[in-house]
Amino acid sequence: MGDQGFGISPEMLKYVATEVKSIFDLNVQIAIVVGGGNIFRGVAASSFGMERTPADHMGMLATVMNSLALQDALEKMDIQTRVQTAISMHEVAEPYIRRRAVRHLEKGRVVIFAAGTGNPYFTTDTAAVLRAQEVHAEVLFKATKVDGVYDSDPVKNKNAKFLKKISYMTVLEKQFKVMDMTAISLAMDNQLPLVVFNLKTAGNIKRVVCGDAVGTRINN
Repeated sequence: MGDQGFGISPEMLKYVATEVKSIFDLNVQIAIVVGGGNIFRGVAASSFGMERTPADHMGMLATVMNSLALQDALEKMDIQTRVQTAISMHEVAEPYIRRRAVRHLEKGRVVIFAAGTGNPYFTTDTAAVLRAQEVHAEVLFKATKVDGVYDSDPVKNKNAKFLKKISYMTVLEKQFKVMDMTAISLAMDNQLPLVVFNLKTAGNIKRVVCGDAVGTRINN
């Protein structure tokens, strides 16, 4: 949503597509999981009385809208892209089929995974770890609006310490809010490295891919 209060910002959409293109040009295989919080948050809706299951389904549909918008922005940059959804909607996007997703990646296409896991009560973070495992990703990036993981909230605590490296277990024990605990546990069980970094700093994605010390790395 960029600097808007809600919705899709054309400027942010173009910026994200440009950042993705910078690593696409390095011949890196890229799969993207997109959230939908800029349009609708199931957890927020359930907090004011809506049933959690339909609220989460609405959140999943919001991720599809974002995914289609990102697909359009990428294809305007001549990047072949496929959207696969965990909820079948054949007229809109492909259904998620693991082997087909892997084949798209092998052919140099960017694959966007939409609609989370297709199940309520699971977050976008968990969907990202699940899909990363399924397509045998080497690493999962969480592109966010903060520089990485701190030992406390840097907005509330000016002395918060930035953590360049941290273990899965430390995240779980200290309840750091970088990702939900289910996602961290799944990543830990499967030894999937995580890197959390600031998307709004131009060039960060490329720097992370090239091995620069950007953001926070979470592993054993």
